[in-house]
Amino acid sequence: MSLRLSTVILPYRRWHEGGRSAWTRAEQLGFHAAYTYDHLSWRSFRDGPWFGAVPTLTVAAAVTDRMRLGTLVTSPNFRHPVTLAKELISLDDISGGRITLGIGAGGTGFDATALGQEPWTPRERADRFAEFVPLLDRLLTEDTVSYEGDFYSAHEARNIPGCVQRPRLPFAVAATGPRGLRLAARYGQAWVTTGDPKLYENGTPEQSVQAIRAQAEKLADACAAAGRDASALDRVLLTGFTPDRGRPLESLDAFVDFAGRHQELGFTEIVIHWPIPDSDFAADQKVFERIAMEAPSQLT
Repeated sequence: MSLRLSTVILPYRRWHEGGRSAWTRAEQLGFHAAYTYDHLSWRSFRDGPWFGAVPTLTVAAAVTDRMRLGTLVTSPNFRHPVTLAKELISLDDISGGRITLGIGAGGTGFDATALGQEPWTPRERADRFAEFVPLLDRLLTEDTVSYEGDFYSAHEARNIPGCVQRPRLPFAVAATGPRGLRLAARYGQAWVTTGDPKLYENGTPEQSVQAIRAQAEKLADACAAAGRDASALDRVLLTGFTPDRGRPLESLDAFVDFAGRHQELGFTEIVIHWPIPDSDFAADQKVFERIAMEAPSQLT
């Protein structure tokens, strides 16, 4: 199976000052999908422009025709399943059934406190995620949903006509811990990882590959426990957070080598960041575009 190549476009530019051109160019380059982060702000971009994921994807759907679109990733940090489901059904309709929901448990960044709450503990994030995903699954597949949980409620929430994609749009579940991997095994059409964050600063690329292999093995175990064939899930690697950092984007050969090593682990999709000057995602635009156009044919 050929390895799919996708990109993630951070929503930091005004639509008419480079925002639109990135999405249309991504489709011209042949990317399988273009995603965006779903944050209220993010790391070093906090004090600069940053736009909402859902409006960005809505207008991206209007200026593209073939490329899949989605979040990488959405989390419960500031989302509620009832309102999110309505937005996703609308997005799926506007895009003609091209939306993938990347979804994760969230973290302790700015999103975790923007609504005035204290950051949730790792256990509480996992507890909320374990309730969030099944409820969202129901909201996207049933016309009317009522539910009372520990964290979320729905009272006769109606979502007619549902998704264009049936039974619902796909979930790409970002997870490395046992509870998240169980959710991916049960509800995911894809699994997402960024690697092992503990290796980012001082690890080696070889250690990173070993850590990701171990994550994939745990996913396979979770699938087996759920009575599901692990090969039925796509495996998505969001790059930029392994010890390699930006080196795979330094040349076509470097990227093909990097992607090939992860393809051998069973990954079906590699996601690279659209270049952002003077940031952790800085890269030569011409090299980036060459990778987009030429790498997929070398990764069959």
